[in-house]
Amino acid sequence: MSENYYTILGVPSNATTKQIRERFLQLAREQHPDRYAADEKEEAEAQFQRVTQAYNVLVEPNQRRQYDQEVAQRPAGSDAAVSGQAARVYVKRGAEAYKKKNYQQAVEFFERATQESPRDAQAWHYLARALNHRSAWLSRALAAAAKSCELDSMNATYLKLAGELASQAGMTSRAERYLQNALTFGGEDPEVQLALDQVHRNKRS
Repeated sequence: MSENYYTILGVPSNATTKQIRERFLQLAREQHPDRYAADEKEEAEAQFQRVTQAYNVLVEPNQRRQYDQEVAQRPAGSDAAVSGQAARVYVKRGAEAYKKKNYQQAVEFFERATQESPRDAQAWHYLARALNHRSAWLSRALAAAAKSCELDSMNATYLKLAGELASQAGMTSRAERYLQNALTFGGEDPEVQLALDQVHRNKRS
């Protein structure tokens, strides 16, 4: 038993039967194999089979009770390994959705990745990038970018995005700090310098 059924469905271990059923119906609409092109259908069918198996176990009280007991008996650290594996899968799916410009779905996958692996700076960065495609999501994007920088404070790519988002939000001092650090750790970058110059102009105006 290498996969966590709660992780597959994206629900907490204390989810109610109703919540599990609603989540399964949502996934069935979003991830049904018929929605995928021929070259992606085989992988989609395999994933949908995992989702269905997880649902069938968790929605039935006796099977769920037995499953929970088996999970509780796993060796220490095994759940963390499973969560890390699940996070990588979610990041991959998020990246695929992002390439197709399906930003809503990309955000959902990246959010699941951060839930599974909260200390994965890359997942937080990708989440911020996806959120940045909707102006209404700016505050969430900035929070995700800030988290990625908190986890990896010397990554120039993460700092650059955080600076740009802070600038968009009108947080000039914060933007200046992120962008200056991006130059410090990443070296010369015309785009970062341009963004930093704009922040300086905004501060003077």
